[in-house]
Amino acid sequence: MRAVILMILLSIGHMLFAQQVVFDSLGIIKSGATLQRISNEFSFTEGPVADQYGNVYFTDQPNNRIWYYDVEKNALKVFKDNAGRANGLAIDAAGNIIACADENNELWAIAPDGEVKVLVSSMNGKKLNGPNDLWIDKKGGIYFTDPYYQRNYWSRTEPEIKEQKVYYLPKGATKPIGVTDELVKPNGIVGSADGKYLFVADIDGHKIYRFDIRPDGSLGNKHLFAPQGADGITLDEKGNLYLAGRGVTVYNPHGVRIAHIPVPEKWTANICFAGKNKDILFITASNSIYILKMNVKGQ
Repeated sequence: MRAVILMILLSIGHMLFAQQVVFDSLGIIKSGATLQRISNEFSFTEGPVADQYGNVYFTDQPNNRIWYYDVEKNALKVFKDNAGRANGLAIDAAGNIIACADENNELWAIAPDGEVKVLVSSMNGKKLNGPNDLWIDKKGGIYFTDPYYQRNYWSRTEPEIKEQKVYYLPKGATKPIGVTDELVKPNGIVGSADGKYLFVADIDGHKIYRFDIRPDGSLGNKHLFAPQGADGITLDEKGNLYLAGRGVTVYNPHGVRIAHIPVPEKWTANICFAGKNKDILFITASNSIYILKMNVKGQ
């Protein structure tokens, strides 16, 4: 009898756990959709960005490669070897991939044919800590985070710049401007579609902050948006903010947690919206990449 009761209790416990695995209070995930692993052939995936057709570029930093994923064909190919140990990626209006290339602590523009132009190589004669993630505004200016993560491919063992800042590089400029040094370790970054707000993940401060973007690109009115740190972040069309880290957590525009998507990997590094309709959540997670069909689209 005790064994039967124990089995019943265990079954109830498993059912309750299963109900809590995916939390989606507003139905942003398409009904019946399941997380699909595309490949696990990588060492550590990062920096996904979708092009105008919805196909995705992403990085495998330890293997020093940028990959390309064709969503419609479900096909993978290497876009670039010797990719500067690229981390976060974005795509500018001309179709160049802008990469946080932290092998030499630089910001790169990579043309569609793979040719590299170095946009930023230093700050007042000092090496940047290691550009990590970035967002491009409608004027072509680039916001990027510069935390310090010691890399095994560096000869240095300490930063040349003490502060871990967020920088802004105006279009055509060669010297970035520090726009905030108020975070413990800035990481993921994304701006709102209307260009009014910049969201920055303070991964070691365990917070997400929202800043007002001023007309000159500077930041003001720092606001605590969510009491949770993150790696990469992105926004959907409704202004919901997606946080990578332990799975994917979603907050609505008011900073209320509305969803959590578990991912069966040690770490979820970054996310973006992909596909021709921008309704596929593309997730880089440890040595794997995943997709999930959504009811919402990327912004």
